[in-house]
Amino acid sequence: MANSLNYTEIIKKTLQEATLNQPSLQTIKIYPVCDSDSGNFLVLATGIDQKKWINNILFHARLVDNSKIVIEEDNFEEGLTYSLIKAGIKSEDIILN
Repeated sequence: MANSLNYTEIIKKTLQEATLNQPSLQTIKIYPVCDSDSGNFLVLATGIDQKKWINNILFHARLVDNSKIVIEEDNFEEGLTYSLIKAGIKSEDIILN
């Protein structure tokens, strides 16, 4: 359980930092959505791009069995998976889908 609480905080902090450091992309907003109860952590991009509404998932991770992190999507240019490892998540606890 201690691992899951620590992993939850690491994921939340990593996503918050990643979204703060994103350049302004026209009218597209990038923001984290962190639901500790369900174990789902996302980065969403929403807004108007060339007169068309977009709503994309840039990153999605799930905390499973209180100890493993499943990366469902990682569409960041350099990827957030390495950032999670660098922040303290064990690489053997990350499952890439």
